[in-house]
Amino acid sequence: MRPRRAALFITCLSDTMYPATGRAVVTLLERLGVAVDFPLQQTCCGQMHFNTGYAAETIPLVRRFVRAFADSEVVVSPSASCVGMVRDAYPRVAALAGDAGLAREVAALAPRVLELTELLVNHLELEDVGAFFPHRVTYHPTCHSLRMLGVGDRPVRLLRAVRGIDLRELPQAAECCGFGGTFAVKNADTSIAMVTDKVRAVLDTGAEVCAAADNSCLMHIGGALTRQRAGVRTLHLAEILAATER
Repeated sequence: MRPRRAALFITCLSDTMYPATGRAVVTLLERLGVAVDFPLQQTCCGQMHFNTGYAAETIPLVRRFVRAFADSEVVVSPSASCVGMVRDAYPRVAALAGDAGLAREVAALAPRVLELTELLVNHLELEDVGAFFPHRVTYHPTCHSLRMLGVGDRPVRLLRAVRGIDLRELPQAAECCGFGGTFAVKNADTSIAMVTDKVRAVLDTGAEVCAAADNSCLMHIGGALTRQRAGVRTLHLAEILAATER
């Protein structure tokens, strides 16, 4: 069934550092006839805590997420990594809490939490969303979208349908950019080596814009591009799909 309303889970990173992404999601979905709610009680999903070994400290964040979005028809997020956290890790956190009620609430809600391209392609059954973006673009498939959620080629299919776009294939696209949350902090040398390879691949495409479905990866890649003064900007997929001729 085609959803008529969607609750936006903006994520703490996008809300704090990339608010234009959230505005783009709202613009895009409303253009497609989907009303967007924004539960004000939402906060961090707890991914950084959980991935760093603080699973017990994640429990209150899971409870808060469930309270915030329990009544939502669907929840959409412009972050594959945060959606992956909810769908993959929340059942484990609920089990750790030893709370059968929380486990039931997570089991009911988690399947309704969708990454943006899942909502567009699977549930709205769209690839052409009416976008216009006359620029050379390459797309980086983030690890969580590719490996955890299995979104496959949905983002690329959406980009191919954008009018005016010159979509360039990214060499070794499936290789990690090296961010990985606290991985980039704890293993800085390895992370820098990985993002250097990624930047080289981006530059080889001749693209003006490097797009992705996660601002965390774009922050990492964009920082490396900026330090090299490469003249290539990063942009979330939602911002491209929200763009029109007017």
